[in-house]
Amino acid sequence: MLIKNLTVGPIMANCYIVGCEETGEAVVIDPGAEADIILLSLAESKLKVKYIINTHGHFDHVGANKRLKEATGADILIHPLDAPMLADLAENAAAWGLTSDNSPPPDRTVEDGDTVSFGNITFKIIHTPGHSPGGISIYSDGCVFVGDTLFAGSIGRTDFPGGSHETLIASIRNKLFVLEDDVKVYPGHMGMTTIGQERRYNPFCGTG
Repeated sequence: MLIKNLTVGPIMANCYIVGCEETGEAVVIDPGAEADIILLSLAESKLKVKYIINTHGHFDHVGANKRLKEATGADILIHPLDAPMLADLAENAAAWGLTSDNSPPPDRTVEDGDTVSFGNITFKIIHTPGHSPGGISIYSDGCVFVGDTLFAGSIGRTDFPGGSHETLIASIRNKLFVLEDDVKVYPGHMGMTTIGQERRYNPFCGTG
């Protein structure tokens, strides 16, 4: 499994390209901005995008959905509770003094326990609400892409509409901290960490 991390947009969100090296099929997780950079990286790796997966509906994670779909034809996947946000990206970005294209509607919605397969890779969808109602984490053996649910030494904000601190902590402890210690955590901002590191030392939700 090939994993490429691109930090895109003014809010410095992590976009992940995950590719099957045997087949050349790939997914793009959270294309927040700078579609040209994402497309160039895909071309350099000779990857064909099957799915665009949004961990949640905030504009800094989905702002390049439109251009990426137009260029690749890939299906957009998001949890149904966050799907309505895709039509309001321009308005939400404007509240930050920024711009964003509205996204096309999802081609498919995904919920807890669903699987997404491309090439020889299968992802399991884990519903991890709290930062947003429809936040998801995306798990495969040895790695989990968590959006803005969990960060290295921190957690996602819960002061946006639909956010809940109690729900977020429950998602982390009951859905993510049950994974193995050595599972690599790929967050929506900042650097990678591991489940074991955060379970032990995260000051917001660690269990010591």
